[in-house]
Amino acid sequence: MDLEAEYNNRARVADSGAIIGQWAQDAAAFRAAWAATTLDIPYGEGVRERFDLFEAATPGPVAVFIHGGYWQALDKSFASHWARGLLGHGVTVAVPSYDLCPAVPLRRIVQQMQAACAALHRRTGRRLLVAGHSAGGQLAAMLMATDWKAIDPSLPADLAGAVLPVSGVFELEPVLPTSLGAALRLTAEEARALSPRWLPPAPGALHAVVGGVESNEFLRQTRDFAAAWSGSQEVLPGANHFTVLDPFTDPAHPLVARAAAMAGRLAPD
Repeated sequence: MDLEAEYNNRARVADSGAIIGQWAQDAAAFRAAWAATTLDIPYGEGVRERFDLFEAATPGPVAVFIHGGYWQALDKSFASHWARGLLGHGVTVAVPSYDLCPAVPLRRIVQQMQAACAALHRRTGRRLLVAGHSAGGQLAAMLMATDWKAIDPSLPADLAGAVLPVSGVFELEPVLPTSLGAALRLTAEEARALSPRWLPPAPGALHAVVGGVESNEFLRQTRDFAAAWSGSQEVLPGANHFTVLDPFTDPAHPLVARAAAMAGRLAPD
């Protein structure tokens, strides 16, 4: 199997650069247009330890959307507009940034997302739906598997009570031999420990999504992870690794309605 071809999505999708560039434009326009926006809320002391908060008209469910980039690219400024769909259902959405590999190890990024979710919970008093794309899908799953009481006894054990990973990487070992794996600097043992597929299934609602024209490995990883954690999965026909996110801008899309329902079932503290 050609793992480089299976996992290098920017090479696999010819217009990926243009799509990502459009993300930045659409996200900036959304930030300028959404009135109830608070930017750069700190969850730590680092310059990238910030999240943007897009608030619904009335207090209610809260979601987090974690950007992708193979843990080594992008930031929250590319992802703001994916809050639009959930906001249309009255779900407040936070979009965090995090430090990148190889400047920090992947385990540190997991800790940063834990800190971001804890800060968001303290601010809103809500359990969270956590969605994430690609690398963000791995981070979302790691948050569902987190022992929150070990981090802070005052936090609910099911803080990340529902997870919706999109085109996630749930087994890291196959990525290590590729050009994308070099910046991660993981041993095989570390990669396995950071692979949600091999962790004990976490309680909570899981719905894993993948594009119908993604590589066989991304399709397999989504299928295997959803089965291992007794969750559901959805294949979006015709969607590639980047266009799979298009539904999140549309409140009328069935996937967004499903995500909003997942968030709505999470009781506040």
